[in-house]
Amino acid sequence: MAKKPTSDENGIMNPKPRRISLWAWLRGRFLAGMVIAAPIAITFYVLQFLINFIDNRVKPLLPPVIQPETYTNYAIPGFGVLVMIVALTILGGVATNLIGRSVISAADRILSRLPIVRNVYAAFKQLTEVIANNQQSSYDRVVLIEYPKRGSWCIGFVSTGAKGEIRTRLGEGYIGVFVPTTPNPTSGFLMYVKTEECIEMDMTIEEGAKMILSAGLVVPDHFSDDTDDQRSLPLPDEGAEKLAKKA
Repeated sequence: MAKKPTSDENGIMNPKPRRISLWAWLRGRFLAGMVIAAPIAITFYVLQFLINFIDNRVKPLLPPVIQPETYTNYAIPGFGVLVMIVALTILGGVATNLIGRSVISAADRILSRLPIVRNVYAAFKQLTEVIANNQQSSYDRVVLIEYPKRGSWCIGFVSTGAKGEIRTRLGEGYIGVFVPTTPNPTSGFLMYVKTEECIEMDMTIEEGAKMILSAGLVVPDHFSDDTDDQRSLPLPDEGAEKLAKKA
């Protein structure tokens, strides 16, 4: 005998709940497990690749007396990484004294004068200096700018105020905004726009980068009581002072 549909308090007939097939149930559980396991597996794969990459290039430079394979029947993964960390730490310690600074300065002058090497060396040197001094050279905050046409908005990172010739040509009130591309936030283009044409966001640089990286799928939560459509945007040099006052 077939089961009759049930009714609620208002007398409305409720439809019979749809039964999920075994194949649909298994497929849903498989996709759920893949979503959980995929980030973990990719993380371990990347770490394994980096460790093996460093080991294969550091270990051949070591004398056999300090290699673990000399005393054991198996290789110790990550030994090359450990040696590299120790070597870089020693190099950093040597570079802080007078003799080390003199040697590094001499090497820097030599590499900066070589015809082909100087271009590559200067680019990577500038990149590493920006990464090392991230507290002074990092992006200031996240903004929205109207691009590429009116009514279309994209996310940008405020880098610095207009300086030098750009400030002379454009005038006061312009800021540099780096507009990253999706899904690679490290590439993009630099735009100079007026501060009043930007909308300041509450999200952090990390949250903005995650949003770019995920093509808008990862959006940070936002709870605000502000009624203004657009807040006043201070210049990058003034942003740090306002944050210090709030702290």
